[in-house]
Amino acid sequence: MTFPTNLARALAPIAIVAAAVPAQAQSGDIAKVEAHLSAVQSMTANFTQTDSKNRVARGTLQLKRPGRIRFQYQGNDILLVGNGNKLTFVDYEVGQKNSWDLNKTPLGILLSANPDIRRITTIVPQADPRILLVRARDARRPEFGTLLLAFVRNPSAPGGLLLEGWTAIDAQNKKTTIKLDNQRYNVAVPESAFSYAEPKKRR
Repeated sequence: MTFPTNLARALAPIAIVAAAVPAQAQSGDIAKVEAHLSAVQSMTANFTQTDSKNRVARGTLQLKRPGRIRFQYQGNDILLVGNGNKLTFVDYEVGQKNSWDLNKTPLGILLSANPDIRRITTIVPQADPRILLVRARDARRPEFGTLLLAFVRNPSAPGGLLLEGWTAIDAQNKKTTIKLDNQRYNVAVPESAFSYAEPKKRR
C-alpha cells in the first residue's frame, strides 16, 4: 500500500480502530501534538477541500495562533476568515455572510491559544507508523463537533510533526476534509489577512 493511500485513509472521517493504542504511546503522541501546536505561531499552505457532497475547492491558507485563519478560495468570490473571535464565511457573489463563534466550531481546537488537549483527544491507530491521526472531541460540548488531525512524523517539522490536513465534522454531522501542501511554518503573516471587506447585498 502506498504512502498517499495510507494518508488518504488517515484523512477519512471514519476510522476503524483495529487495536487499542497503549496508554503510554497515547500520552507520548498527544504530548508531541501539544508540542507541535505550541511551536507553531503561524503557517501558510495550499489546500484542497472536499465537502460532504464530494465537491472539491482549492486555495491558499494563512493561519496565526491564537484564533486567526483565512481560507482564500481560487476562482470563487468567497472567503472563510477567523479573526480570533468569530469564524465568518463571506460570499461576495451573492452579497452575504454568516458568522459563528470560533470556539464553537471544530477549528477552535486547532487554533486554541492554550493547546492543552489531553482531555479531549485520542490517538487513532494507523497501519503506517509515519502517520499520526488524532481525534479531538469535547464530550462536554458535543455541539462543537469533532476534528480529526492527520500528521506525518518529520524530525525537521515543529514538534517533529508535519500537519497534512484534517477532517472537521460539525454538530449536524457534515464533514469537510482539508488536505495541505507546501506548508511553511512560523512565517510572517500580516494582521490584515484576517479582515475582509463587507459584502454588498445584491438587489
